[in-house]
Amino acid sequence: LIERDLNLSASQFGLLLSVFYVTYVAGMIPAGWLAERYGAYWILSFGVLVWSLATMLTGFVASFSSLLILRLLLGVGESVTFPCLSKIISSVTEPRGVGHANGVVAFGYLFGAVVGTLIGGLLMSRVGWRPTFGVFGLISLLWLWPWARTRFAEVRVRKESTAAPPFRLILKQRGLWGAALGHFSGNYTYYFVLGWLPDYLVKARGFSIDTMSAVASSAYLVSALVALAAGWLTDRWVRVGRSPDVAYKSIMAAHHLGAIVSMIGMAFLPIGPSIACLLLYMAVMAFAAPATFAIPQILAGPSATGRWVGVQSTCGNLAGVFASYITGVLIDATGHFETAFAAAALINVAGIIGWVIMLPPVRPIAWPEAIRTL
Repeated sequence: LIERDLNLSASQFGLLLSVFYVTYVAGMIPAGWLAERYGAYWILSFGVLVWSLATMLTGFVASFSSLLILRLLLGVGESVTFPCLSKIISSVTEPRGVGHANGVVAFGYLFGAVVGTLIGGLLMSRVGWRPTFGVFGLISLLWLWPWARTRFAEVRVRKESTAAPPFRLILKQRGLWGAALGHFSGNYTYYFVLGWLPDYLVKARGFSIDTMSAVASSAYLVSALVALAAGWLTDRWVRVGRSPDVAYKSIMAAHHLGAIVSMIGMAFLPIGPSIACLLLYMAVMAFAAPATFAIPQILAGPSATGRWVGVQSTCGNLAGVFASYITGVLIDATGHFETAFAAAALINVAGIIGWVIMLPPVRPIAWPEAIRTL
């Protein structure tokens, strides 16, 4: 609808999807540092305020340039999310419980896609896209009221601390770069699906907006429920004496192998099996979602998680810049989606390399010892 009303090409729409990730990525490392120094509670509050206002104002845009500016502002607000959430979880949760905690968080942001796609799609088909952005911006802003009544203890890193690793030591960890590569690979596929699935179902498969909303939201609902179960199952696996290393690496390998199969099936199979492949992808992606942040929380611990996840998420979310824009260019060049799905399948090979081969054993890093040998 926005493409039609603002007369945007596929490349322009892809650029609007991509430009969000420029500020989203650029803000993650500073957000992680600020969360460790001043507290994730306040930094997360500021981010929600910014992204809520940017969402509300999107309903008033009249041109490509104004929408571009608000997409940049939205990225600034949302950049605080995962560094702050990881900092909070590592501060209040024992390592053996981080899987379940991240599963709850993953359920939240994946179920958000259910609400956004289903209710957003239904609203847009009836009242247009402009009022819909205002409604969702306001709902997001209202979150600040219960958050203001929430209290918890945080570990904060001060300059005089001897237990907190310096940033240069964090950057030397092979595990950080393995996780970053794996995160990039997984996010490329996810952001491709998240950004282009509605367009694909309507333009390539001939769905109405209402039908598209129902199918896409059903897929997101599957992912939300699987993520919630995945975190609990992973923690249970570890609690009964199984190796966290085997558990987490197996999950990540299954995620990327399943994504390769799913992308190929979505592009080349008839509509019924194609939708089945979409549901398969959502399930394997969601099962790995808690592990994506549980792994760095276990490795880095509360004194370094904010900065570690800031770097990991920065690298991982560069995928949003590439996936959204490259997809638009490929569609404009070929006139179809098949090459975009092939690219999304191929990138998952890098995910297996990062999470399985480069990642060291999943256990807490002994930072005081590492600092002494620095």
